[in-house]
Amino acid sequence: MAVVRRSRLWVITAGRWSAAERRGRDLIAGSALLVLTLPVTVVAAGLIKLDSPGPVFYRQSRVGRHGKTFTLLKFRSMRVDAERDGPRWASVGDPRVTRVGRFLRLTRIDELPQLLNVLRGDMSLIGPRPERPHFVDQLAQVVPDYQSRHEIPPGITGWAQVNYPYGASVEDARHKLTYDLYYLRHRSRGLDFRILLRTVRVVLFGIGAR
Repeated sequence: MAVVRRSRLWVITAGRWSAAERRGRDLIAGSALLVLTLPVTVVAAGLIKLDSPGPVFYRQSRVGRHGKTFTLLKFRSMRVDAERDGPRWASVGDPRVTRVGRFLRLTRIDELPQLLNVLRGDMSLIGPRPERPHFVDQLAQVVPDYQSRHEIPPGITGWAQVNYPYGASVEDARHKLTYDLYYLRHRSRGLDFRILLRTVRVVLFGIGAR
């Protein structure tokens, strides 16, 4: 009988999420994280204002589920004139990143405002990283099946994000897509749990930050 219970528990843990279950998880966990990280958010906002002129938050158009665009929220980590010459990939040691911004990126604190995107339904906690329309248009033309990653909501963290460093080129996008497609085919409670554990490791050790 105990074996049966363990088997059923495994099915519950590793089975696929329904859309309603995933949304419920996002609302509950997103709300809890927003409250728990409020002190960090307040301190981060103050440091940004002291470090460089400009707004605390950075709003940017991203592509979500089914190709629908939405406004993504982040803590500003770059100078306000960072893209005066147009969009471009971030690079290692990018000079556009502010002093405080470098720390926020290293610790992933700059991503915390995206919890509001999760609560609004623009994103999920776990899914492919949402990309900018400018880069999506480019990548869709040269990377086969790239648009497939838009079949589910984008996420703050995801299988590609925890397995591959920050993408900053077409070749990086090709590699990350293989992880996104794997997640599309195998997403489950068990895989999501593995992603959350790896996310903690990424945050603690600053893996892949730019």
